[in-house]
Amino acid sequence: MPTYQYECAGCGHEMETLQSMKDPKLTKCPKCKKNKLHRLIGTGAGLIFKGSGFYATDYKKKESSASSSKSESSQKSQTKPTGHGCGSGCGCSMN
Repeated sequence: MPTYQYECAGCGHEMETLQSMKDPKLTKCPKCKKNKLHRLIGTGAGLIFKGSGFYATDYKKKESSASSSKSESSQKSQTKPTGHGCGSGCGCSMN
């Protein structure tokens, strides 16, 4: 059930109340007993996300282990060395 805010135009009393959306608006102020109670227009409550969240990868199909190992080996074979690489096991004699 939503929370509604009310303010009395007669005495300035402010209040919040839980009401069903089907319930009629309140009109009688509980403090001054006049029929000058008006419902305020609020911004509403913000969304609250609990847990780890939702990501685009949550429902993607997972690759089988055979196809993932193929993609890893193809990525390794496509990797080119950047520069000479002395001292990094390149096998040259410039160590």
